[in-house]
Amino acid sequence: MAANLQDRITDALSRIRNNRVGANVLEAEMVRDIATTTDGKVRLSLFLSADDDATVVREVRQSLQQIPGVTDVRVDVKDALQANATQAGGTPKTAMAPPPIAPKGSRTLPVMGQEPQSKRAAVPAPTPVAYPHLGNIVAISSGKGGVGKSTVASNLAIALAKQGARVGLMDADIYGPNIPRMMGVNAPPPVENEKIIPLQAHGVKIMSLGFMIERDQPAIWRGPIIMKIITQFLRDVQWGELDYFLVDMPPGTGDAQLSLVQATLVHGAIIVTTPQEVASGDALRGAKMFERVAVPVLGIVENMSYFICPHCSHKHRIFGSGGGQRLADELNVPLLAEIPFFPAVLTGGDIGEPIVVTEPQAPAAQALFDLAGRLSGLLPGRDAAGVSAAL
Repeated sequence: MAANLQDRITDALSRIRNNRVGANVLEAEMVRDIATTTDGKVRLSLFLSADDDATVVREVRQSLQQIPGVTDVRVDVKDALQANATQAGGTPKTAMAPPPIAPKGSRTLPVMGQEPQSKRAAVPAPTPVAYPHLGNIVAISSGKGGVGKSTVASNLAIALAKQGARVGLMDADIYGPNIPRMMGVNAPPPVENEKIIPLQAHGVKIMSLGFMIERDQPAIWRGPIIMKIITQFLRDVQWGELDYFLVDMPPGTGDAQLSLVQATLVHGAIIVTTPQEVASGDALRGAKMFERVAVPVLGIVENMSYFICPHCSHKHRIFGSGGGQRLADELNVPLLAEIPFFPAVLTGGDIGEPIVVTEPQAPAAQALFDLAGRLSGLLPGRDAAGVSAAL
């Protein structure tokens, strides 16, 4: 039985072609460490370079799942460049040759990979590209995690769509892509005419790295790979004509933020914080980063501002008070919204039912609808901004 299963696995993998190298994944030595169990579980390692097409991961998984006798498939995606370096000398070598160049005109999403430091230093920073069809490009950012940034981004996108706008939502949180769960949609996006078709939910077009990788796969990537992913999500996704393009950023001031403003012209940023001083202090550094790269900060959103007692309707500021307003005053920008703490917001995000959909009359939902209305008044007449050189 085990031998027959191994034969079927080998046959299935031999039918999956890597067009970059003109061979199947077995001939290209992309698949290694194939292991099976007596109850039909399959596990293997798939080695990809930065120039390989990410869809090969899905093809491998789906092909194996269709084999009679296979009950479970686990594909561990690994960095081909680092693996080759290790085989050559016992430890990764920075002097290894870069991976083969992709065919001219090819556009692939990198899943793993890193270039030698000397090569990275020699590549000039990209010039921002305008994407007029995306409309107003707005980054939703925070100084630290856990403040509700993705919750605000997803609900704000839906609120704008409910107000008649054409909205796209790009999940640029490479290290923790939560938008698929919060929007209640998660499937491999189709590809038509070399363009990725975004998934849709609640009237919003969505693209996330979470659609393309395993749920438990860690994203151990350096700056150049993050730049490639963000650029492809901007360039190679069939977004259509949009009025608003919201980008859910990872927390902090790292590679993703710089990559976005180097890749395109950003019209503004919204900074999400909570009332605590430690949160607003971190948010201040995030806001200053955007100011430094000439992206205007449109305003501050204070999430979990207060809890409304269901019995007496009194506002209890259980997480402190005034942090959002003080931050807005220090930056000389408006406090755009104070969103109350409401348990249904949290549970709705966990099950893919945003509060503006399930309970649009709730105070938290009304605050988010008001935020959407204010946003439309902040953007007209603003010039997009971007940076063309690394800081």
